[in-house]
Amino acid sequence: MAFPQGDSKALKAYGLPTNVLVDYLLLSRPCSVVREVTVQALDQLDKAAGSSSAQTRAVFTGKPGCGKSYVLLQAVQYAIQKDWVTLYIPRGIALVNSSTPYVYDPRTQTYGQPAFAQQLLKRFVDVNERLIKDLKVQGSYPLKETAINSSSPLLDMINIGIESQESAPTVLSALLTELSKQTKFPVLLAIDDFQALYSLSTYRDPYFKMVKAYHLTLPRTLLEFASGKQSFARGAVLGALSSQNTTFRPPLELTEALGLLPDVPSNPYVRREPELIEYAKGLRNFPVPEQLTVDEAASIFDIWHSVKALHVARGDEVFLTKYTEAGGNAREFVRKSLLQTVAM
Repeated sequence: MAFPQGDSKALKAYGLPTNVLVDYLLLSRPCSVVREVTVQALDQLDKAAGSSSAQTRAVFTGKPGCGKSYVLLQAVQYAIQKDWVTLYIPRGIALVNSSTPYVYDPRTQTYGQPAFAQQLLKRFVDVNERLIKDLKVQGSYPLKETAINSSSPLLDMINIGIESQESAPTVLSALLTELSKQTKFPVLLAIDDFQALYSLSTYRDPYFKMVKAYHLTLPRTLLEFASGKQSFARGAVLGALSSQNTTFRPPLELTEALGLLPDVPSNPYVRREPELIEYAKGLRNFPVPEQLTVDEAASIFDIWHSVKALHVARGDEVFLTKYTEAGGNAREFVRKSLLQTVAM
């Protein structure tokens, strides 16, 4: 099914994971195959619409290339079409890889990322302005520019962060707090590269020691919602693990919380960080199948043929050959089996 072009700005506003973006550079229109795991994920969203996000905190897991990012993207698009307020971070590693400026905030004793926060606020408004235009602030926030009091329009507070980069981290944290209080709309917080929030960042403190991700303002706030310490009155928190960047692997505390096998040998004597254990507590493992079914792979094969990107004959023999080459893995099927035949 194709993603709507006119009704939703989500794909353009929030951006896409790198691996998904590569596919869409060749396809004439962004689309995806609705798999059985997609239906299961969307069913979970429907159930979560009326309950606290503390009850629906799930992480898509599975082998590299099995389609975790696509399922998360489908969940985001579904939520937008169902009038959920959505906050989607497609490249969570960008939060911790020192690619944007950071500044120490003595008030919170964390490091803010003003440029990243400002851009995220702009994207959030682009996607959700229609829903949040009538929402009012329920708390009070003494910002540097002006004080935001209860009953002020939520958009007024967000615009302060958009106009003032210095205030953006504070405004973004306040926005998430306000979204947790309102009950008019369910809220979806979706984070790809989810394991990056539990990793050691590549930022440095004044003593040149590496800063832990939860000492950064935005990652810490996201971890508060992922762990259920904060929650939306209605909604869900979804994440997807990635394994392409070996610098930011899922730590032992997260893999154990999700019931996964750790990447490296471990035993009871290996140190676990208490903070990470707390932030990972209660997360539910949502496994994505390692292989596409034959019907799912056939649908992908048809998509690439329909845009005339392949110069091989359409037929069962060719299709099954490509499917077998990839071992049923979604990424391998598209990249190494199908895209090797693209006529440039």
